[in-house]
Amino acid sequence: MLSRTADSLFWLARYTERAGNVARGLGVASRMAAVSARFGAEADEWRSLITASGGDETFYRKYETPAADSVVHWLVFDPENSSGIMSCIEAARRNARAVRTALTVDMWEALNDTWNQLRAMPPESMEGEKLVDFLGWVRERVTLFNGAAHDTMLRNEAWRFVHLGTMLERADNTARLLDVKHHLLTAEAEGAVDYVQWQAVLRSVSALRSYQWIYRDRLQPRLIAELMILRPELPRSLMACFAEVAETLEAIALGQGGRRGECHRVAGTLQAQLRFGRIDAIMEEGLHGFLTTMIDRAAALGGEIDAFYIQHA
Repeated sequence: MLSRTADSLFWLARYTERAGNVARGLGVASRMAAVSARFGAEADEWRSLITASGGDETFYRKYETPAADSVVHWLVFDPENSSGIMSCIEAARRNARAVRTALTVDMWEALNDTWNQLRAMPPESMEGEKLVDFLGWVRERVTLFNGAAHDTMLRNEAWRFVHLGTMLERADNTARLLDVKHHLLTAEAEGAVDYVQWQAVLRSVSALRSYQWIYRDRLQPRLIAELMILRPELPRSLMACFAEVAETLEAIALGQGGRRGECHRVAGTLQAQLRFGRIDAIMEEGLHGFLTTMIDRAAALGGEIDAFYIQHA
């Protein structure tokens, strides 16, 4: 596969997944801000969301405070935010057009229809009380694209680069969501608000019911962290995502005659660390430090994939 095709497929998947992740985070933050407002802490929810999106520096250059209106505008409409929903979907479609023949009809139609519908929406249909419906629509469209890729693509190199981009982006998002709320998972509940916050953390990765199914117990910070970091059953856990990344890189290597690079070593190391990790050890060493390291290593892994398969293919 040409390196530019692999690059477009990889980033097509990352941008599509990122749009869905931003919609997830924005939906949860919107609900939690209403709860926190009763205690004068509404801004904390919006601040956490901006941090999780990785856009602190650029956001605060343009907006003074993380209020509802400014955060929603930044994460949905603002063209200066490359990780905003509209920017991500536009970038995903641009990459899709560059590799149109490598995609199935269902994948192209899912993404192209999403972009056309998004452009036709008036701004007022994404604001205020209609925001929840809009965010649900974004999540549905991303799920439709992912489902089309899963159900219709040949399991060849093109599919592997799409899958690789999706899983790496998903791992990064889970680590960021957990990190901005790490303080909630390192202390016992002080009341109903903390319990609702724990629910929100799980809802951000659609894992509340999964938690109840696996643990059959009331919410506990240590178990929430374990579920989202180490449990392979949860599709958005760090363990599940990095295992998929490592296995996909291995499949690509086998398809290219066994050629491997630093990205394979990094991915394998991350997979092994999570596979044999224990939540008590992670909590004892420091959850924040662990998650910060995971975010940094995910970024480094993305750079190594680019260096090995894109820049020097």
